[in-house]
Amino acid sequence: MALLGPAEIALVGAALVALIFGPKKLPQLARSLGESKKEFKKSMKEADEVADQASPDVEGQVEDVKEEM
Repeated sequence: MALLGPAEIALVGAALVALIFGPKKLPQLARSLGESKKEFKKSMKEADEVADQASPDVEGQVEDVKEEM
């Protein structure tokens, strides 16, 4: 029995999605997936910015604790 590779799995998955949702819903589904990906990237960028801003404060507190010890 031959195993399926990533390309075959993607093709089978795409065929299943097409059968389940139909050709009329596929553009709407792709659009909503793209918007979700865009929002996720935006959220990750904002989280990185918050972490970068908080980093000096945390590092300063760590140094204070080290000095006290």
